[in-house]
Amino acid sequence: MAVDTTAAPGARDVPDRAPLLEVDGLTVEFRSGAGRVRVVDDVRFTLDRGRTLGLVGESGSGKTVTSLAVMGLLPPRSSWVEGSVRLDGQELVGAAGAELTDLRGRDIGMIFQEPRRSLNPAFTVGEQIAEIARRHLGLSRKDAWDRAVEMLDTVHIADAARRARHYPHEFSGGMCQRVMLAGALVCRPKLLIADEPTTALDVTVQARMLRLMNELQADFDLGILFITHDLGVVAEMADDVAVMYAGELVEQAPVDDLLIRPDHPYTAGLLGSSPDVQGHVERLRSIPGSVPAVGAWPAGCRFHTRCEHARPGICDTDPVALADGGPGRRARCARSGVLHLEGVGVDA
Repeated sequence: MAVDTTAAPGARDVPDRAPLLEVDGLTVEFRSGAGRVRVVDDVRFTLDRGRTLGLVGESGSGKTVTSLAVMGLLPPRSSWVEGSVRLDGQELVGAAGAELTDLRGRDIGMIFQEPRRSLNPAFTVGEQIAEIARRHLGLSRKDAWDRAVEMLDTVHIADAARRARHYPHEFSGGMCQRVMLAGALVCRPKLLIADEPTTALDVTVQARMLRLMNELQADFDLGILFITHDLGVVAEMADDVAVMYAGELVEQAPVDDLLIRPDHPYTAGLLGSSPDVQGHVERLRSIPGSVPAVGAWPAGCRFHTRCEHARPGICDTDPVALADGGPGRRARCARSGVLHLEGVGVDA
C-alpha cells in the first residue's frame, strides 16, 4: 500500500509569523588530538511555531550533534560552535551558561531515546516533574506538585495523582516516555526537541506516542524539532524535512514533496530502504557502504562514493552547494537538474 500523505501535517498552511527557531551557518568542531575535527558543517534551517521539522539521517550524519548545539549542551572545553542559533529572536550561540540553563526547561523542552536513563531512579516521577516547575516557574512545593499531577494527566497517564508517587521502575518504557514528555512540557515551552523518542518503543506504543505529541503540539502551539533515522515516523509526524549526511544538510523540503519526489540520491536511498514508507514491496533497496568517518569525508559530494548516479569529474571534484529547487526546497546534488529519482506513491 502506498503512503497516504494527503492528510499529513505538511498539508497545513505555513504560519505567517517570524520563525521560532532560526539556525544559520551552524558549524561544530571537536578536539581531536592536537587539532580539531569538523562534525557539523554550515547547517541552516528554520522552524515555525506549531510545526514539526524532521531532522533525518543515518547514525554518524550529525543530526544529534546539531540538536545538542541548538540546546547549548556540547562540552565547552572540547567543542567549538560557530554560526547562529536564534530562539524567538534570541541568540543562543555564545550565550552565558546560566542563561542557557534558564532557557532549557522553560523555553526549550527535551525528550530522548531512552527515558529510563534520563529519569532519576531515586525520586518519584512526580517529584522530578515538580522540581522542574519549581526551578523555572518559581512555584511553591504544593503548586509544583499539583502542576506535575496535571501534566501526567495531560499526557494520558491514568490515575495521575496516585501514579505521581511511583518511581520510574514502576512504569513501562512507553509510560516513562510519557513522563519525560510531561516534564518537558510542564513549563509550556516554545520549542520541543525530540531525539529519537520512539526508537525503543514497539510499533503500537510508538503510534500512540506520535498521536499524543501531535495533540499536545496543537494545544501548546509547540515547534518540534524531531530527530530520527526513520522516514516512516517522519511521514507520520513532520511538516518539513531536513536530511543530513556526513555533517551536511543534503536536502530540505516539505514532507509531501520529499516523499513523492526526492531531489537527492541519498534521500531516495533512505526512502527505498524504509519498509514503513514503502508499504508492501517485494524487495527493499539498500544503500551500499556506510557514512564516512568524521574527518575522512571525500572530496566533492560527500555521498558520491555510495551513489549509483555519481559521475567522475562532476561529483568528485568541487564541494556542492545547497541550491534552491522550488518553494521550500533545497538540495545538495551536482546532478539534481538531470536526475529523476523515485519516491513513494500517494493514495488517492
